[in-house]
Amino acid sequence: MNIEQMILHVNCQKGKKVEFINNIADIGGGRSEITLDKKEGICGTFVVENVDSRKNGWLKLKIDNESCRENCNLELENPIVLEFNIREKPEKITAMYLFNDWWTRPEFVTDFGEIPERTQIAFFKYQDKYGCFVPMAGTQYKTYLTTGEEKRIKLQMTAYMAGMSSVEEPVFLYTEDSSLYAAIEKAFCWLADYKGICLKKDRRLPEMFRYIGWCSWDAFYQEITEEKVRKKAQELKEKDVPVRWILMDDGWLSQKEELLYDYIPEKEKFPLGFSSMIQDIKEDGQISWFGVWHALGGYWGGIQSGSVLEQIEKEHLCYTINGKILPGYQEENAFGFYRDWYEYLRKEEIDFVKVDGQSAVKNYFENSVPVCVAAEGIHKGLEGAASYLDGAIINCMGMAMENMLARPISAVSRNSDDFVPAKENGFAEHLLQNAYNALYQDELYYCDWDMFWTSHEDCIKHSLLRAISGGPVYFSDKIGETNAEVLFPLGCQDGKILMMDRAAKPTEDCLFKNPLEEGVLKLTNIATHGEKEKAGGVAVYNLTEKMQEFSFSPKEIWDIEKADWYWIYDYFQKKAFLCREDEVIESFLESGGYAWYQIIPGKGEGTFLGLVEKYVGFAAVESQYIKENVMTGVISEQGNIGILAKKRPNRIFCNGEDITEQITENGMLYTIALENKVQKAVLTVIWE
Repeated sequence: MNIEQMILHVNCQKGKKVEFINNIADIGGGRSEITLDKKEGICGTFVVENVDSRKNGWLKLKIDNESCRENCNLELENPIVLEFNIREKPEKITAMYLFNDWWTRPEFVTDFGEIPERTQIAFFKYQDKYGCFVPMAGTQYKTYLTTGEEKRIKLQMTAYMAGMSSVEEPVFLYTEDSSLYAAIEKAFCWLADYKGICLKKDRRLPEMFRYIGWCSWDAFYQEITEEKVRKKAQELKEKDVPVRWILMDDGWLSQKEELLYDYIPEKEKFPLGFSSMIQDIKEDGQISWFGVWHALGGYWGGIQSGSVLEQIEKEHLCYTINGKILPGYQEENAFGFYRDWYEYLRKEEIDFVKVDGQSAVKNYFENSVPVCVAAEGIHKGLEGAASYLDGAIINCMGMAMENMLARPISAVSRNSDDFVPAKENGFAEHLLQNAYNALYQDELYYCDWDMFWTSHEDCIKHSLLRAISGGPVYFSDKIGETNAEVLFPLGCQDGKILMMDRAAKPTEDCLFKNPLEEGVLKLTNIATHGEKEKAGGVAVYNLTEKMQEFSFSPKEIWDIEKADWYWIYDYFQKKAFLCREDEVIESFLESGGYAWYQIIPGKGEGTFLGLVEKYVGFAAVESQYIKENVMTGVISEQGNIGILAKKRPNRIFCNGEDITEQITENGMLYTIALENKVQKAVLTVIWE
């Protein structure tokens, strides 16, 4: 991406507008620069740094102010607008834009004139390369991509605070590579380093999120009570559903007119608080962890004036210019507020929190504090306080870039707008958001693809999505409506998810076309098979209204273990076959159809498929060793165990017992039904 000319619009208060038009000049050392000659008291510089396949744009701007006269500083809405004429426009663009304050979704366009407002990251396709363009969230200001022209990029900068007289900020980051996945990774490696936050690989996933959970939201909405929670826990026990954690969502708090007046649960709903209920439920079943929901501001509108809570936390609160009372935006004040709350919650046996409404920072602190200052301070304070809960947070409604780049260490972030059970054709939009948001959010976080209903008409589609999501898995059925069979393929008998290594992401041929209108959406992911080997899979969804043909190949999974040939297992058709690395498999799906293909690197006479009834059953293979005509392996638990083989095994032993007579054959799939489901299976397979 080569910039030829910059047009800078400076929009000041009282209607004052100043425009600069400059060509960019190479000054050597991998830097290009524009000097803004002083105009109406405004001057500055714009610099582009070029390092390998990365470009960074930086703006420095100053408005002269007189000491005792009326001044005209920057306006609130769009104080800085930059336009760049570029030499080569991409062939295709996928623009990830904020369709509300909290979430992004993709728009598939062909030039900069079609880019939606409030685009916060864009992917470019050229003939021989890909680009990742990130409008920056800096120290005070954040930048959006917005609608430009065919070969002109347009950016808007704002701090959501009027009257500022200077800007010294990063404007954009741009990276290139022959692979879009690699270009995105380069971008977020630089961003994490620049902002002083962890990449996903350095964030610790709290233990409870490795197990299946249940959330109260779509079951009760705000009408949650102790009686209802107890009844749901009893149902899960009676149905032997392997749920290990419960999240009590919105509705438990002491609030009035969306303002929080106390830390404690609402007394009419939870008369004795949480601890006795939680202790009873934990002692009576498999539930090991409980969590609660709250908004970043305490509740949606903040803290109630004159309340007990305001008096207790007064030194930790911020009183904004628009009349809100909020946890303080300075790190130490935010820490103090959340620490006091979380100390209380721990005493009530609460293990984790879901913190919602995070991208309301700009609305909460507008005209009081620059948006990036507020986001950085409040997130650092929140995460420091969460040490009282072992750092266990689900971040939610927080995909604005100022939030994403402000969280130091928390591991989990919601990846889409809500699952809405009654929304007509809601599955397609839910999948679309999650698939494309994961392209970039996965670089920093374990992506939470939200809860679902096991009794929903799209429950199998949702269940498969959660299996390949690489993040937490939880559901939200009403009392009496949980279908344990829908959850069964997701994990082990103890509720532990057979979790994949990263977020599921679209294949290269799906990156720049709208799957709601043409073709299919294909998602890939990988997981460990044995001790070190990486196997994977391709999920295929037809989101259009007509039958679609499709094809896939093992090489589309860029991070799978490399091999000359692969085993392919069609999960829903229960068929296995062999495939060369570059071979293309063709098939079709009816409207609304879906498929899941497990793909395992081939070697020797066969391989362990693992637990055949699980979506990611190969991840249950803890170890595998193949030498000549003998294969040994350990499966994490018993059940229906699959072996993929070119020919029928002559002998099979399980934990020292000859079980050859128990083999069921279906083409290249050989299945053994083992009854001691909680015990590991140590298998030896012999071909003579």
